[in-house]
Amino acid sequence: MSEAKSPEAGPGGTPETPRAKGAVSAPGPDGRPRKVSRRFPLFTRDTARPEGGGRAAAGNAPAPARQWPLLSVVSLVGLGLLLTALDVFRVGTLLIGVALIGGAVLRWALPDVGMLAVRSRFTDMVTYGALGLAIALLAMMAQPRPWLEIPFLDDTLHYTI
Repeated sequence: MSEAKSPEAGPGGTPETPRAKGAVSAPGPDGRPRKVSRRFPLFTRDTARPEGGGRAAAGNAPAPARQWPLLSVVSLVGLGLLLTALDVFRVGTLLIGVALIGGAVLRWALPDVGMLAVRSRFTDMVTYGALGLAIALLAMMAQPRPWLEIPFLDDTLHYTI
């Protein structure tokens, strides 16, 4: 009796690997996909850009001009780090906090901020704003001779130690 071939069988009676739309799996020893899986596609085709992640300037502008919001925040943070390294600690760290708060304001005010957009607009604003505020407050509370004194934090420190 001859062996019945299924409609999916390829030449020589070996089953053909079914191909799903856009799905590719790990290749077998012969170089062909072993099974169809949509879990780990080879090419990502549907990842959305973050809201507001478009260019901040026209497409024909040079690359630095298209990313001016990110470059302004990174430049201020770099200047703050340089001042901190040159022993102007309070002013340097305050500048870093102000730069992050400025990033939150840019993210809120501009429709497109280029690569400054990492997550959703709300998440970026909360993250940049909270980190910037925390860094600025800690810079103003740094010892000796703090510019800002918050009594309940001082009492909390004394009670915990």
